[in-house]
Amino acid sequence: MTTYLDCNATTPIEPAVRDIVLKYITEEFGNAGSRTHEFGARAKQAVQNARDKIAEMVAARREEVIFTSGATESNNLAILGLKKYGEQNAKKHIVSTKIEHKAVLEPLAALEKSGFEVTLVAPTKAGWVEPEAIKKAIREDTLLVSVMHVNNETGTIQPITQIADILAEQPAYFHIDAAQGFGKDIPTLRHPRIDMISASAHKIYGPKGVGALIVRRRGYQKTPLTPLMYGGGQERGLRPGTLPVHLIVGFGVATELALKHSQERANICRAFREQVLNALAPLKPVIHGDLERCLPHVINFSIAGLDSEAAMLALKGMIAISNGSACTSSNYTPSHVLKAMELDDEEIQGALRISWCHLTEQVDWQKVVKCLTQVLV
Repeated sequence: MTTYLDCNATTPIEPAVRDIVLKYITEEFGNAGSRTHEFGARAKQAVQNARDKIAEMVAARREEVIFTSGATESNNLAILGLKKYGEQNAKKHIVSTKIEHKAVLEPLAALEKSGFEVTLVAPTKAGWVEPEAIKKAIREDTLLVSVMHVNNETGTIQPITQIADILAEQPAYFHIDAAQGFGKDIPTLRHPRIDMISASAHKIYGPKGVGALIVRRRGYQKTPLTPLMYGGGQERGLRPGTLPVHLIVGFGVATELALKHSQERANICRAFREQVLNALAPLKPVIHGDLERCLPHVINFSIAGLDSEAAMLALKGMIAISNGSACTSSNYTPSHVLKAMELDDEEIQGALRISWCHLTEQVDWQKVVKCLTQVLV
């Protein structure tokens, strides 16, 4: 039986989340927009309860949680949704980083085609961006600063708190793609200077197909987003369409469990990481990213003489791992993240990502190491 070790791509669903999703598919199937009967009223209340749980995770308010189909859509709404405001106010400069997910880089590229200027800050060789480098990139016409919370390939936590402090006196909006860190590195996302946070349920043991954009107010001022779609006026006019109540309720329960068990889960993942590192030690792996700055459930590494495609083929049927971002493409291309970290071509070609969680089964690491040893060049 293959052990799943690709939790950065997606996580298994928590049993309690699965049960509540099924309940709201089969029993409580009402439309939250239906105002004339109790089915709709119960659905609306369930959505509001989920909204409260997600808001609590990041110290936001219920009305600041906008449900979407996932972090990719949330990122697009946060970035492209500011286009009109930027054009009207002569603020057409955006600061981001070279290690962002394509769900941020591609909307930024679309804005560049519309006349915006984008500055992408390079990371250190350890995989994180210097706050001072972000500060130096900010200009008077900077509309938005968008920095990911945790890198999806290396697990490296970015210095969000320090960047938020730097932006304290700056008018630029601050967006965080928190797909990998939401529900795991909790205090960081509660910083009040963060204007927008993108999250996905399927990264925290919830269902696929639902996420949120948390849009904080600045005092009494709303972030001036323009919707990307129209029709129905749901989600405060920012994201129309019938709400998937079963998915939203599942997201809420997954968030509640993540908040309640965050330390316990982190401890389990940290112990698992020690097993992985100890087992791989004889192969002298080169770890990509500073482990002191990484979440405890992922490592990205290369082994001299080991090709990633050959390794995954050899390990097929034993463990399921990755050599890149599953959210980027069905075809492998060399990692733009590892390139930005200035790894050499051999290390990039050989890079493997192993990511696990509190639900992961134990692995026969001696067998894994033996298998890898056999495919070394």
